Amino acid sequence: MNDETGRPEPAASRNASTGASSCCGVSACCTDAEQSVNPDVTVQQAKTDAGCGCVEAGTPDGLPVVVIGAGPVGLAAAAHLAERDQDFLVLEAGGEVGAAISEWGHVRLFSPWRYDTDAAARRLLEPTGWRLPDPEALPTGAELVRDYLAPLARVPALADRIRTGTRVAAVTRQGVDVTRTVGREERPLLVRAVGLDGAVDDVAARAVIDASGTWGRGNPLGHSGLPAPGEDQAAAHITGPLPDVLGRDRARFAGRHTLVVGMGHSAANTLLALAGLAKNEQGTRITWAVRGASVARLYGGGDADGLPARGALGTRLKAAVDNGEIDLVRDFTITGLAMRDDRASAGAVQVTGQTSDGSRVLPADIVVAATGFRPDLDMLREVRVDLDPATEAPAKLAPMIDPNFHSCGTVPPHGERDLAHPEPGFYLAGMKSYGRAPTFLMATGYEQVRSIVAALAGDREAADSVQLDLPETGVCSTSLVTEDLLPGAADQDGGCGTSCSTEATPAPAAQSGSVGGSCCGPAAPEPVSIGVGAPAGLGFATGRVHGYSGESGHGDA
Repeated sequence: MNDETGRPEPAASRNASTGASSCCGVSACCTDAEQSVNPDVTVQQAKTDAGCGCVEAGTPDGLPVVVIGAGPVGLAAAAHLAERDQDFLVLEAGGEVGAAISEWGHVRLFSPWRYDTDAAARRLLEPTGWRLPDPEALPTGAELVRDYLAPLARVPALADRIRTGTRVAAVTRQGVDVTRTVGREERPLLVRAVGLDGAVDDVAARAVIDASGTWGRGNPLGHSGLPAPGEDQAAAHITGPLPDVLGRDRARFAGRHTLVVGMGHSAANTLLALAGLAKNEQGTRITWAVRGASVARLYGGGDADGLPARGALGTRLKAAVDNGEIDLVRDFTITGLAMRDDRASAGAVQVTGQTSDGSRVLPADIVVAATGFRPDLDMLREVRVDLDPATEAPAKLAPMIDPNFHSCGTVPPHGERDLAHPEPGFYLAGMKSYGRAPTFLMATGYEQVRSIVAALAGDREAADSVQLDLPETGVCSTSLVTEDLLPGAADQDGGCGTSCSTEATPAPAAQSGSVGGSCCGPAAPEPVSIGVGAPAGLGFATGRVHGYSGESGHGDA
């Protein structure tokens, strides 16, 4: 018996003195002293290559795959696991499935229903009488939860395996911390979950798919990736990126002065909603602050844009600025926030920023931080993850999604091999797998978990056959609320996250024919399938070709 694992020691281990253990390719099979005979391969690989049964004796059989997060990608992972008859458990921090999406339920997705659901999920749903809504309709976040995620969670194959109100505090290896190597791969993963009542439950797992997303982990308002001095003290006057300006949160913004910070589509959505509010609520004022000298990336190509809805977005936002509905402040880097002594008065928050002309103070009642997101990595300190230092995405995936050079339109398909970490059986999937890169597409997440689950089920061929079926120009998420725009004329950061392209993207060979749609409002888009082997940098024309590096510094935009 192994004292630490409690498992019976296989014959190869017990007979180490006779040299029998060498059949497993290690010096002392299934003991704390085991080391690979070949230093160029891992212990697990050595055992697998030797084929003497030692791997099966040491693996955590009978344990579930734990999926963290019951959003679209997490539930898609569950659906694929159910289809392949794999044991699993889904842990969701919110009180219901899709809890994060429900927080921006008023936002309308850009991608139509035909691209918002996972194939395995549909196969589980259809026998229950569920039918896909109008494939070309654009659902709101609330509709996505109500008409897809909630019914999916009620499917018998999933219903008893989803725990809501359960926050994952940490992932580790049972009995060892991140520094321990010897015998590590034979131990199950361990997920520490905390219930609403504070009760702690340690769940042993044979694999973990972290699809917990990035919602709720917003980037700070301050520069250089750090919170501005006073940002914490002003928290009561700061909102997240997608407040429901015309609905739930209307009273908070009506007749007040709002400062919107950021240059993504979350900012555009909020700015235009505020502009609509100002037409009916006297005293409503809007200031928009950006760090750059130009907002051309968000304005797009206007009437000359080859993608009409994208042009409509830029045209409407530019018109609101030109007409004085929105006061645009360029070249503004926030250096501090301070509260006025009389906090009930107008301009309760004093936002100080550095500009090319010196220091400037912008007073506001409310500050909307539309500054993007970053992943929660604290919970992963005890597992061995290989992350890119810039994007905080898996190292193999990072070059494909680096926002300095890519948009969601130039990200090639990727699967389990690109998402694997040095910790066997642990994966980041969905938006969290993109780290700080704002280029994630929901359909990409569905393909990620399909590939991961295939690998976990031992179907290497299916895991390596990665395909995406999207419109030629890709799918972003949109949420413009103005009536004078085409349907789906903007996006929010949960979909594409970057502005739609103002430049033409070279199309891969698989994309033939004329462009039939747009990332910001499809016009009868033709689906296109791109598989493994597509050249890096070739994908879907849904964003700026060269990412941040393609931005121009035109001060007149």
